[in-house]
Amino acid sequence: MNNSEYQQIPGSSNALTFGILSIVLTIFCCGPFGAIFSFLGLSNANKAKRFYEENPGNYRGFENISTGKILSYIGLALALIYLVLGIIYFGLIIAFFANGEFQ
Repeated sequence: MNNSEYQQIPGSSNALTFGILSIVLTIFCCGPFGAIFSFLGLSNANKAKRFYEENPGNYRGFENISTGKILSYIGLALALIYLVLGIIYFGLIIAFFANGEFQ
């Protein structure tokens, strides 16, 4: 089989796209959207990996699956960090108002 006969793994480019979006949306927009796209990226990566494992000789683009999975994990970690920082931030605000030390 020459290289032109190989097919792109179904869902592998989606996994990569969702992994990139998870990082970008977490950093520039808000954490929950990044976490949603992280889960979508991981789901697509797992589906694409199953396609590849069923018949590895017919597909190309396995590196998109690996990269998409790594980027999705990074996006999820960033979203969790933003969540923890947000809880601390609003917790401190509530603590200052509760103690009356904001004057």
